Amino acid sequence: MRSEKLYGPLPGGLHDDPSKSCTMASRYYSDPAIYAEEQDAIFAKSWIFVGHESQVAEPGSYKTIELADESIALVRGRDGELRAFYNVCQHRAHRILSGEGKLKLTMVCPYHAWAYDFDGKLRTARGCENVDGFDKSEFGLKQVRVDTMLGLIFVNLDTDAPPFAEQYAGLEDDILRWMPRAGQLGFAVGRDFHLTANWKVVIDNFQECYHCEPAHPAFVDLVAMPTYRNKTHQYWSAQTSDMPHSNQNTAYDFEPGDVDFGYAGYFVWPNLTIWLMPGEPNLMTLQMMPDGPEGCLEHLHWHSLGGEVTEQSQSAIDYTIDVLQPEDIALCESVHQGLKSRGYDRGRFIVDRDRTHISEHAVHHFHMLVMQALEGGPPPVAQAAE
Repeated sequence: MRSEKLYGPLPGGLHDDPSKSCTMASRYYSDPAIYAEEQDAIFAKSWIFVGHESQVAEPGSYKTIELADESIALVRGRDGELRAFYNVCQHRAHRILSGEGKLKLTMVCPYHAWAYDFDGKLRTARGCENVDGFDKSEFGLKQVRVDTMLGLIFVNLDTDAPPFAEQYAGLEDDILRWMPRAGQLGFAVGRDFHLTANWKVVIDNFQECYHCEPAHPAFVDLVAMPTYRNKTHQYWSAQTSDMPHSNQNTAYDFEPGDVDFGYAGYFVWPNLTIWLMPGEPNLMTLQMMPDGPEGCLEHLHWHSLGGEVTEQSQSAIDYTIDVLQPEDIALCESVHQGLKSRGYDRGRFIVDRDRTHISEHAVHHFHMLVMQALEGGPPPVAQAAE
């Protein structure tokens, strides 16, 4: 019989003290009803990463995104302002844009040719001049909140959510502490992966390096693990290593310069991870978008100075795509299958007293955020380790 002291009065079987807590119950990873609830309770109420400003830099450039059963269109206005809209015509609800590209004069709905300006205002609707009381100003596209950090674009469907900078206070400064030129980078390379694993399994995996020594030998050869620490904040966390183990290693070789630390990785609630790798200035985003309760899509974007891919950057990209990703994907897909087993429900976190590199307190922090969103649990307390 399990000891009751492992279960505080919190939803999902969690304890507010990570060192005394079990993981959330396995049904949270596979129940279709929970997946459906997540769309409204998490993805429709959070700041979600959708790309880099360099991808929509010129007036008329656009990009569409699928989010919480919605299609969202990012459009750069003639005035230089970046806007986000629900991608649905205000006439008969046809989607207006698809994919990404560059608009010429207007956004034209392919159904009945209603045309909208880049700021979302209805410009023409065929025959409307012969309709009594038709006021074009009443039929503009519905806007979605949009914000940026270091060139990264985020949207939020919740009109009442706190501003990005307020909710993720300290995140930008922490990234700049490790990568001073992070705001000068541009999109360089993108790659997508499909995993047969729930999106939360993949976030769990990112949030700890307890598995690094058994599962990522090249990463351990790259990073000085004794300096590796994980600090949690209210809606984000940071994993950092002060120095590389070696700049000539089995992951990839690099020349020390702007980025002479070992590694810095960030989790940004609910589904974004940001990676800063040693070597030349770089910033990688790896985002986990749910694709039903049994799978997720990972979007990997590499950013560099001028959006250029140098030989050193290519080495880091190749290591990430060809070595690190396959290692993590195999782990996550195995875990997802295990979570459905009759022989498992909850596990016990390893959270050591000194919060060393093996500590799983950041996974607990993520589980607390999930429970807060789905079950109304209390907000997590930051468990920063110095």
